[in-house]
Amino acid sequence: MNKYLFALGAIAFAAWTFIGGGLGISAAQEKAVKLPPPAIDTPAAAQAGTATAVFAGGCFWGVQAVFQHTQGVLNAVSGYSGGEASTATYRQIGTGRTGHAESVQITYDPKQISYGKLLQIYFSVAHDPTTLNRQGPDSGPQYRSAVFYQGAEQKKVTEAYIAQLDAAKTFPRKIVTQVTPLTAFYPAEAYHQDYATLNPNQPYIARFDLPKIENLKAALPEVWREKPVLVAQAGK
Repeated sequence: MNKYLFALGAIAFAAWTFIGGGLGISAAQEKAVKLPPPAIDTPAAAQAGTATAVFAGGCFWGVQAVFQHTQGVLNAVSGYSGGEASTATYRQIGTGRTGHAESVQITYDPKQISYGKLLQIYFSVAHDPTTLNRQGPDSGPQYRSAVFYQGAEQKKVTEAYIAQLDAAKTFPRKIVTQVTPLTAFYPAEAYHQDYATLNPNQPYIARFDLPKIENLKAALPEVWREKPVLVAQAGK
């Protein structure tokens, strides 16, 4: 579904949401899943400088916003992964035939937050990893759940965590997240960056993405940051 068409059709619903108590109602409908931390993780001392992770989990607006509110994250950029450079545009990926998924590239300080902790946030509050090619009202392979790993260590930690969560039956259904090597990440168009922060009253954001941010604060307060790190301000 095109998010902009959804937004137009959701105005009445959004008005009801705000009249009925605003974010509280939406958050109640979008509960986070309490997850244990990964049993296997990369020690902070093992990495120097900055590191990156690339996750796909439905519309990149909400995934980006969650990680922008995460301590230790230095930047989170919405974009596309899984396809070719020539098709890395919003118009083309919307066809579902490019191989791309809406993704977020997270640059983080491994001394402050581990790759495993990012995975815990990703599986707990950023999206539902048990729905195949769908998140909320958005359907198609461009909205699939996928971890685009970089190197053997990220692959090992990701696969071990998925096995750990499936074995513990933390979700009612099996995790369908793809674990695939990153070949390239292409930043999305400028108007997609920082979208949830810049458009908090947009009906789609209010219904599907603001609850994720509130769930991060409630479920993982140890990593919560009140002021998001924005693409427009990163590096300044």
